[in-house]
Amino acid sequence: MSVRRVMGTETEYAVSRPGDRYANPVRLSFDVVAAADDGTRGDIRWDYRQEDPVNDARGHRLDRAAARPDMLTDAPQLHITNIIAPNGGRIYVDHAHPEYSAPETTDPFEAVRYDHAGDLLMQHAAREASRRTGKPIVLHRNNVDGKGASWGTHENYMMLRAVPFDQVTALMTAHLVTRQLFTGSGRVGLGERCEHAGFQLSQRADYIHARVGLQTTFDRPIINTRDESHSTDEYRRLHVIVGDANRMDVPQALKLGTTSMLLWLLETAANESYDVNALLASVALSDPVTAMHEVSHDLTLARPLPLADGGTMTAWQIQTRLLTAVCEVAAMRYGTDSHGTPLWPDTQTRRIMEMWRRALVDVAAVRHADNDTRLTMTQEGARLEWLLKWQVLERMRRRLASSGHDAAWSDPRIVALDLRWAALDPETSLFDAVKPHTERLDGSDADTLIRHASSQAPDSTRAWLRAYIVREYAPQVVAASWSRLTVRETDGSLFGFDMSNPLQWTRERCEHAVCDGLAAGEPVADILRDIIDGR
Repeated sequence: MSVRRVMGTETEYAVSRPGDRYANPVRLSFDVVAAADDGTRGDIRWDYRQEDPVNDARGHRLDRAAARPDMLTDAPQLHITNIIAPNGGRIYVDHAHPEYSAPETTDPFEAVRYDHAGDLLMQHAAREASRRTGKPIVLHRNNVDGKGASWGTHENYMMLRAVPFDQVTALMTAHLVTRQLFTGSGRVGLGERCEHAGFQLSQRADYIHARVGLQTTFDRPIINTRDESHSTDEYRRLHVIVGDANRMDVPQALKLGTTSMLLWLLETAANESYDVNALLASVALSDPVTAMHEVSHDLTLARPLPLADGGTMTAWQIQTRLLTAVCEVAAMRYGTDSHGTPLWPDTQTRRIMEMWRRALVDVAAVRHADNDTRLTMTQEGARLEWLLKWQVLERMRRRLASSGHDAAWSDPRIVALDLRWAALDPETSLFDAVKPHTERLDGSDADTLIRHASSQAPDSTRAWLRAYIVREYAPQVVAASWSRLTVRETDGSLFGFDMSNPLQWTRERCEHAVCDGLAAGEPVADILRDIIDGR
């Protein structure tokens, strides 16, 4: 494997009704998710039987009686709304937020397209919900309300279960703490309730309070241990909850791509006789939770972080060490060119590694610049989201100061501008106003590809079959999940189709059978049997 693996994202959106401070966000969430239904999908249940929220990757299970109710996602409330999205993803109510889970993809660039496709689907649903209810409902893609609440933007990676989980924990701790340098989306306010004025790199960092844990909504850990693969026994799913709700392409791709490459390192190191334990010891932080907060708060980008061995390293130095380690293992596996650069096996991996290296160059340049110079760094700002947001807000702050107004970061006008960055509605979104100044991964085709991703599933995963069956046979589909479809036979009985392997039920494998079956008027259960038989 390389950077390419099954991966996907989940985004919870802030929901509100402008001018109505007493609006119930749960009710608004139901309204938005119900409006995502095109009239054909609303009766398809989400199949929770494959979920196992108390299974812990550390080798034990949490007693269900000891679990908080919000952890038990396999025992949902009676009226939870779930919609299978046209692209094979899922739109549903998660606690007090509408959530979009992107379909399974196989590389970070495809994952970014399908992540941004969710914004289109959710904005369309919000507009339709506003029309149905007669009152405006708006969504924001962010992670905090400034009053102590935080909601998630999660990443999921399929990885080999053979890798010891303590190695996953050690390497991911160092990475997730320090990748904020180039993946942070920027935030006004320091502390969970904005106890202090200021600006920081990450929205999510202040809400992380533990190194390792099973929970996601309280005492949030850097490493989430929920062991629920939605795949075959050979793999586990690494569920990452500490990331930001990025609006820009580059930090989103780096978030996914660099994490995938480090998982590849763990999967590959033993076969190449690479001493991964020495690497882990060299980047082990003495207090990762404190370091998570300090990295986010440190706009100098140079604060030394205490290590477990008594030394110190900056976040930039740790990231440089991790990149170097990936290159060392890749040189063993693939060889190098005349310049010593690994001969990466595919263009996606080569591109991510070039972006990772460039991100560290960008961070170094910003680190050595004063604030006046940082305001002029347009190339770095096109790739570092926290920097571009800081540039916009800092200019506003300076304009306020020049006109004799309070220029503190706590000024309500600055806070409001920060919120506008996250608005999904293009007419009010600050990000949409500056988007032409950001680096797009797909160039001029980016918006076209994102629109396509909002209506069409990825060809290379089981999402294609899920989306096709739901689109063409919705009345016969009883329930769906990531790894299973349940359809009704002509005699009224149920047929369950196991699709645990996310790389098996692709368009290439299934299109011939489903198209022939559709043309012949076959019942959907018979078509699925044909697919199993390889017809």
